[in-house]
Amino acid sequence: MSALDDEILGLMRFAAERSIMPRWRNLADGEVEEKAKDDLVTIADRETEEFLTEALTRLQPDVAVVGEEAAHEDPSVMERLSDPCWIIDPIDGTSNFASGKGHFAIMIALADAGEAVAGWIYDPQRDRFLSARKDAGAFVNGDRITVNSTGETPPSLSAMRRFMSDRQREIFARDIDPVYRAASAPGCAAEEYPLVAIGDHDLAIYERTLPWDHAAGCLFLNEAGGTCLRLDGSPYRVDDGRKGMIAAASRHLFDDLAARLSASGYA
Repeated sequence: MSALDDEILGLMRFAAERSIMPRWRNLADGEVEEKAKDDLVTIADRETEEFLTEALTRLQPDVAVVGEEAAHEDPSVMERLSDPCWIIDPIDGTSNFASGKGHFAIMIALADAGEAVAGWIYDPQRDRFLSARKDAGAFVNGDRITVNSTGETPPSLSAMRRFMSDRQREIFARDIDPVYRAASAPGCAAEEYPLVAIGDHDLAIYERTLPWDHAAGCLFLNEAGGTCLRLDGSPYRVDDGRKGMIAAASRHLFDDLAARLSASGYA
């Protein structure tokens, strides 16, 4: 791993040990809030983002920080996304964390001119560290990874339906579900991207594509040799505010699902 990878892993591990894992299945009354409908935040999210913001600013003082919780409090923070910036999701999968079930992770990306150029995902339950750098590959605990598909027919598809419109859900159920084997969505993009890369899932589809949820994971999958693109085949940018994205274990799998979605009128 690079010196920067080691530095980021150290920060993530410290934040998890200090603020996240002591509260796993141990959150007190008043330490979980609903900041929007079906969108939770915990004291661990806030503490972790505050620590990482300070630490990354010390690491590179000239690089802005865009954190999920900071952007919720002040939407103008999103204006930094077109400049060099760190992007922080202090706990991806907060609902899983708050419920005491399922997967969650810390996600950090480094972006420049709207494009993710490096990304890191740390799963504190497994002590698993994913890293990727543009044009330099994807790694799990320092070992390079190459994407695999399940090889099954039909391919498996994990669909994040929560943010689909009613019309999109109807189209999906009618035209897409019958063609694929349904895979259980983990409720955590930090878990879904490696599931596609490692070969447990062939495809995943997202409607909401906020930068802290997807910058690191999309880069990781692409660098592993998979395909993560917008529904129209254009690259994911952290600053464009668009919706809809497919993560696929191969370009062929991506093209087939994208064509079916287009023909169905989903987008």
